[in-house]
Amino acid sequence: MTFACINIDGLKAARTGRDPFNFLVGENFIQPSTVEPLKKDFPDLKEPGFLTETDIGEGIHGAFQKLLADLKSPEVSKIVSEKLDIDLVGKPKMITIRKLSAAKDGRIHTDGEAKIATMLTYLNDKWDGTGAGCLRVLRNDHDFEDYVEQISPLTGTVFAFRRSDSSWHGHTPFVGERRVVQMTWLRSEADVARKEKRGALSHNLKKMFKFG
Repeated sequence: MTFACINIDGLKAARTGRDPFNFLVGENFIQPSTVEPLKKDFPDLKEPGFLTETDIGEGIHGAFQKLLADLKSPEVSKIVSEKLDIDLVGKPKMITIRKLSAAKDGRIHTDGEAKIATMLTYLNDKWDGTGAGCLRVLRNDHDFEDYVEQISPLTGTVFAFRRSDSSWHGHTPFVGERRVVQMTWLRSEADVARKEKRGALSHNLKKMFKFG
């Protein structure tokens, strides 16, 4: 299969970890020739938090739309399945997009049981290297310093993990632009519909309070 935006070899070459949960970290996941078009076509989101494709609507177009199509391909699911030791092929998928982070975002969590696995594709030109806004693979639910991996959200970096009761992760506090595309594999289409409905309600409430 020919991909418009992703470098599938970057995903195939991703290294894996098993402690404290199954995860992968890869680089060069975005084709160099598409970096600038993706910057140009990234949705112009004005509020922090993750928004669904439905929330964004016509704001998804051009190179960014092609990126989402690449991510949804069966080959991506197959490779991530092999890396995380779980079958994701054919499982329902949901994509959410974030451009802006607020101070409260990134708190330590494991993800809900409806999620089987999650993959994060980062699209930021540079990062300051201080650790602010970097995702961490954590050993517990309370200590950001007890981590086994730190992932800087630079363009082309991909991180995926298998959800479990010990899949603690989060990113250190950061306020500002932090571009990421999150794709989640869920147990059922009903879980997808429920999460999309909840996301739409949250989105509409934020708009009401902002403009009301």
